[in-house]
Amino acid sequence: MMPKRKVVVFDLDDTLFKEIDYLRSAFRAIADEIKARFGIPHLYEEMLACWEDGQDVFGTLISKYHLPWTVDDLLRRYREHVPTLQLDAETVHLLETLRQSCVLGIITDGRSVTQRHKITALGLEAFFKPDHILISEETGTSKLSPESFKWFMDHYPDHLYYYIGDNPQKDFVCPNRLGWQTICLKNDGRNIHPQDFSLAEAYLPGRVFQRMRDIEQFLMA
Repeated sequence: MMPKRKVVVFDLDDTLFKEIDYLRSAFRAIADEIKARFGIPHLYEEMLACWEDGQDVFGTLISKYHLPWTVDDLLRRYREHVPTLQLDAETVHLLETLRQSCVLGIITDGRSVTQRHKITALGLEAFFKPDHILISEETGTSKLSPESFKWFMDHYPDHLYYYIGDNPQKDFVCPNRLGWQTICLKNDGRNIHPQDFSLAEAYLPGRVFQRMRDIEQFLMA
């Protein structure tokens, strides 16, 4: 009997890439625009320090420099900017290896324009078919609902299903209930959101790995 093929689905933020890189890209774009329009220099470093201190970055900028914008204006620039991002070498190697024998997908929560810009900047269209990229704003369902996971099960019956994410609060509960194997990429200290492994068992991943290369070895064993 031939072994079952694998369906391997990824989270996006802090899994395929580090969300902090998007934040830095957005802060750089906003700082560059403010410098070009109002002549205020060195705002990138100031914004990053403000964020690291847990302050209201955009409210502080507007108040300190009397910018003629609202917080919503800056949030829109943050969410809609075209980022500069790059996959790391281990992630590229994993995706190149998996696509030879596995069905690949993405299930991610977020706004369509933001997530699409990330996906394009990272070059992920080279690895994932367009209809295998499911974004919550486009599907109308979050990762805490089973619909996106069931989409892969309906389209690829009699496969083995894997979901790779980083956030136990929402990434694993639905695929766990559906019988998927769930894998968590451990926070290396750069994740924006902390990982909470003290949650109820239903929310916890089946396996936790430190590196993408460890995940590759597990999936290809």
